[in-house]
Order: sequence, then structure tokens, then C-alpha cells
Amino acid sequence: MKQRERLDKVERVLSFYKTSKGSPFQAASTHVRGEVDVLGAVLMMGDVDQLHFDALDRAGIRTGIYSRFTFETTLCQDDTLAAEFVASQEGGRNLGEISGSMLSLTKLFYAANVGDWFSAIVVPFGAQYRDFDVAKNISHRGKGLTNISSFDPPLLNQHNGGAIGLMVRKPNVVASLAQSVSGLGTQLGYDGIRHCFSTFGQVACQLSRVKLSLMGLQQGPKSFNHFVSLGSLTVPVSFLKQNKDPKRTVEASAPSLGINNRQILSTGYIALKLETELDESTKIGSWVEMQNSDSKRLRWAVTISDNCEDELGWGASVGGIFDGPKGLDQYQIESFIDLTLDKRFSLKPGVAYVVDRDAKVLALMLRCNWFF
Repeated sequence: MKQRERLDKVERVLSFYKTSKGSPFQAASTHVRGEVDVLGAVLMMGDVDQLHFDALDRAGIRTGIYSRFTFETTLCQDDTLAAEFVASQEGGRNLGEISGSMLSLTKLFYAANVGDWFSAIVVPFGAQYRDFDVAKNISHRGKGLTNISSFDPPLLNQHNGGAIGLMVRKPNVVASLAQSVSGLGTQLGYDGIRHCFSTFGQVACQLSRVKLSLMGLQQGPKSFNHFVSLGSLTVPVSFLKQNKDPKRTVEASAPSLGINNRQILSTGYIALKLETELDESTKIGSWVEMQNSDSKRLRWAVTISDNCEDELGWGASVGGIFDGPKGLDQYQIESFIDLTLDKRFSLKPGVAYVVDRDAKVLALMLRCNWFF
């Protein structure tokens, strides 16, 4: 009820500006989209311990209830302003832990379109790299039981605070570039904060029914200073010369804060995604993601799905983690049936099998999606 009262206040403010002369909200309409996603599972494993729960977390099996409401308004005919409210309750990373949140504003999104070939995107807070994906699929409608069946590499799911990006479209090629900053106002230990500047880029090429996407992410080193509480819309830029060597400062700060040096150094990701359509309903997708160009550790997945609105659909995925000389470090297989009712409600019963080092888990799962 409190959330409804807040939305009523926002609607009254918008209605006031709509009547104002020259307002960008003039003749604008707000569309509301909702989604409720419920995932449950019966787990069969050798032992109920932290080792098996870590395996479930790495496999992307996170049961719980997830709901999202999106308010989207069209401004100046071509621009889009969207606000996203999310509430969730799911299992945590640790054994017996349950994390959740009340319905709250999690993302503010603005896209300015200049014709059909150029777009500028601003996300003051709540940004994800998938916001700058040239082929967005933010809904669970095309998702299977776990993260490997989503047709997208994991790096697109990373949260990155606030971001700004550009997107250029050509007949068969689409490219995007984004810069983000996260971790502002996040305290480490008792006397520091960390800033993480990231650069994301993607190029996608359409060849007949085959779409090939190459994406890269470079996360800059985290800097540690005295704690300062900064707002979500504040980006600090310093033109003063540093008195200390940044490397020495980081090395001196890391032991006192109890932080691994690998978490301080810059990291990079590169991913390749391939999608093809066999017919109107059958789709095959695969992706490979590698962290740091000199590392032999990579994640991969291959998914095939048949989503037919009037008939029974199905899907199957296989994926895992390859750890160089150690060989196959983790792999998982899943299969499900997609039953769509009235185009707004779907049931996906299925099974997933995960092998992660010494942990083996067989999960009987059921996913329910409701769209409105």
C-alpha cells in the first residue's frame, strides 16, 4: 500500500507536467509491465553441506520468488524513460541463508534515439551490462532452469552501478560502448572505499540466420581512500597529482584491509556468443567466456530450445567450466519442457545434473513465469 501511494504521487506529478506547455511529457503514455518468476527444486545429493551448496551457486541454481515491475514512458516520440521496481526472496550463498528484498526502485533507465542508427543510453543507478547488449533479453520468458540456458554469457548479468553508453546500428552490424563506475560509498573495513571503473564493448554481426557477437569487459583497478559518503549520481574526477605511488598505496592498504591482491588488480573478460535459428520456433545458442586473456580458465554453454506458443515446447543445455591443465572443473546438463498457457503464464518442469569437483547434485526443478 505504501508503494501504491508513492506511485500515485509520481502519477500526479507527471499529470501536472503533461498539462504544461512544452513539457517533454506532453501526450506521453506510461506502459506498465510485470513479471513474477518462481523457481523450486527437489535436490538429491550425497550430503547436505557447504560444498554442495557452493556447487549449486556456481551452477546458477537459485530457487526463490522474483518479481519485477517496469514503468516505461515514451518522450519526444523516440526517447524512452523507464523505472524498474524489483522484489525477491531467494536462497543465499551460505547454507541455511535466505536473502530477500521488499519492492523497491532498483533501476532508472533513459535512452535517447537519434534516428534508426544511433542511441545514447544513461543508467544513473542499477545498471547491468545487458542494458547495453545489442540483443536485449531481460525477461525470463526465454530462460530455462539455470543461468547456462539463458543464451547469454554471465558477464552480462554483472551489476555495475551507474553507466553511460552509445549504440550504433547498421544494416548487418550493431556496436555498443559503455563506461560505468561502481562501488562509490562502499566501505571496506574501517577506513576505505573502493571505486571500480569498467569499460564494456560489443560488436554483433548478422549473417542470414546466424548472429555472431563479440563482447569485452575491462574492469579497472580499485582505489582505496578515506571513507566519503557519495550519492548514487556522483562521479568523482580528480585533476590533482598523486603524492604517492598508486602501486605502493594499494600494496600497503591490502594487508590492513585483509583483501587479496587479485581482487585489487584490474580484470578483463572476453566472450563470444553465437545464435542461429533452424526455423521460426527452434533456436540454438552457444557462448564462451574467458577471464583475462592470458588465463586458460573459461566457461561455456550450448543451448537448444523450441518455444512454440500454441504447442508444447522444450529445451536442453550443456555447459561447464574448463580449468586448463586440470581439465573439466565443472559441468552441468539440464532439460525441460515448456508449457505456455494463454501467452501470459508458463510452466517449465525439468531436471538438472551438476558435477562440481567432488560434489554431485541431481535437481528436479519447476519454473513458473507469469507476465502481465
